[in-house]
Amino acid sequence: MDYRREIDGLRALAVLPVILFHAGFEMFSGGFVGVDVFFVISGYLITTIILSELEQGRFSIVNFYERRARRILPALFLVMLVCIPFAWFLFLPGDMKDFSQSLVAVSVFASNILFWHESGYFDTAAELKPLLHTWSLAVEEQYYLLFPLFLMLFWRLGKRWILVLLAIVGVASFFVAQWASLAKPMTAFYLLPTRGWELLIGAFSAFYLSKASREEPSIGVGEVGGCLGLSLILYAVFFYSKTTPFPGIYALTPTIGAVLIILFATEQTTIGKFIGNKVFVGVGLVSYSAYLWHQPLFSFIRTSPLEQDRSLFFLLILITFILAYISWRYVENPFRDKKKFTRAKVFILSAMAMIFFIIFGLLGHKSNGFEGRASMAKFDDLAYDTSTLGYTQCDNFLDKNDPKLNYCYGEDNDPTALVVGDSHADDKFYGIEKAVPAYNWRLVGNSSCPPLYGVRFKSVDGTECTERLKKIFTYIDQTKSVKLVVLSFMHMYPLDTLIAADHIQLKFNPEDSIIEDGFNPSLGKIDAFYSGLNRTIEFLHSRKIKTVILLDIPELLFFPSGCLKDKAECIFEKSAVIKRQEIIRSRIARLSREYKDLLVFDPLDIYCDNGACKVIKDGHLMYRDSHHLTHFGSLRYGDFFSNWYLINAH
Repeated sequence: MDYRREIDGLRALAVLPVILFHAGFEMFSGGFVGVDVFFVISGYLITTIILSELEQGRFSIVNFYERRARRILPALFLVMLVCIPFAWFLFLPGDMKDFSQSLVAVSVFASNILFWHESGYFDTAAELKPLLHTWSLAVEEQYYLLFPLFLMLFWRLGKRWILVLLAIVGVASFFVAQWASLAKPMTAFYLLPTRGWELLIGAFSAFYLSKASREEPSIGVGEVGGCLGLSLILYAVFFYSKTTPFPGIYALTPTIGAVLIILFATEQTTIGKFIGNKVFVGVGLVSYSAYLWHQPLFSFIRTSPLEQDRSLFFLLILITFILAYISWRYVENPFRDKKKFTRAKVFILSAMAMIFFIIFGLLGHKSNGFEGRASMAKFDDLAYDTSTLGYTQCDNFLDKNDPKLNYCYGEDNDPTALVVGDSHADDKFYGIEKAVPAYNWRLVGNSSCPPLYGVRFKSVDGTECTERLKKIFTYIDQTKSVKLVVLSFMHMYPLDTLIAADHIQLKFNPEDSIIEDGFNPSLGKIDAFYSGLNRTIEFLHSRKIKTVILLDIPELLFFPSGCLKDKAECIFEKSAVIKRQEIIRSRIARLSREYKDLLVFDPLDIYCDNGACKVIKDGHLMYRDSHHLTHFGSLRYGDFFSNWYLINAH
């Protein structure tokens, strides 16, 4: 195919907004649409090459994949290799495990699927993933696996039937994307079935331009088409945002803009000359390497304790293009030279690199992010795994029918005390059990399931709790040895807001939860929640079981791992915590007035002193994430609880 300078200029229009968007420049709030422009360009170029070779009867699938390997893999593998030492020294075990998994996923062109299962593209946590941007490469590679085979298979039918079939697939992909952009936005963003239509738009452009009988557009039509195309792309770049449903109907703006430039912005038009100038073409030539380098640079800087101001990111963008030029000149171009690197060399080196990254990634996954690294010793507090503490699991003393409880362990002997609740019971059980040895303790509960009697409860993460709660209360009723029950649960369930950084990262929607009182369905969430808690206390009191409610620990608006990275103590205000928990605290205070024997433990003094609260005590982290305790935190909690209980239990 003939070289078109304006296509490299269009690449520059695609990569610059993406980089500026990821750098955090608010003006480029829709810069992510640059990826959509890349999809259109890829669809156009690949289809043009394949059509030309099919028409000449010389298309080879092996040659096609060889060209793709030469084009994509050398620079990609270089960036992946450079990322490893930075991740090794900067990342916590959890982050290193995620990074290791991404090495495997990128190597098998499935990183879009991996990131689809993880945090959303626009989440703060996503900014810390060095290889997040490879999701788009995975989409393209998956497309490259299918599209050439499709053309080869149906070539004998003729272009008209091929276009009909592609149109059916493209329209279906578009409508799936439109539905998913509203119903399942992460699915819509990451996966080929919802992105394929964008590549196919580029393919249709190639089919149109390959027609021998087509008429060249007049200069006037070319000027209008080119200007409109550029305007559409720039509109999306400057006026779209993270909240724009994507990639459904809104993705038509940048993709149609790209198509119009491909079709009409020839070198004779104003737009063609503008984007075909030396600067745009130069940026376009290194655009692939620039795209590869920018995200790791931004990610590792954001992980570091450096002050992150705008000037730093300007510098990083400059470094991005310096590295891009180096890798384009000394990596990309040499590997395209068939004399220096034969087909056999390309395939062998690619296979060796893939095997290396897969093995390294699997080792990182299996070792929980190489947690034995010397540089990670100070982060040992973040580990918390109750399965390693030697407790007997629940299947030994609860029926094994579904639904099973994922928190159920303790001593083999008949328990005299239970900790009942969700994951906020699980993280405190270890400390309480060690600090109050007078009781034979057992934990019974399920993550995301607060101990509410007579309530249908579905958590924001989709956990159905109703049957699990019935199993818990049945167990309590049948276990006559129990004299004490400690209720511990996250307090924010009935509120239509997210506080903890983990929940915000996971994009939980409070409106997705269901809290329905089985005895009075007309109650709202808050009233239904505390009506269920009231019946739980009645249930326990009727069986003469002493009851304690643990007020919730302060939720963190940040991730505690960062407190060790930058040697800060991550101080927050006690008054802010009390204000956030005000509704919950007032409801539980009302219950304590109604039930004179009900004990309520307030843990704020564990973390707060003179109005200031900290997550580090005696050099140890007390939180492993934004709302769960570490082993050290659990033991400290248990000590405070033990002292309080000895004073208040009688």
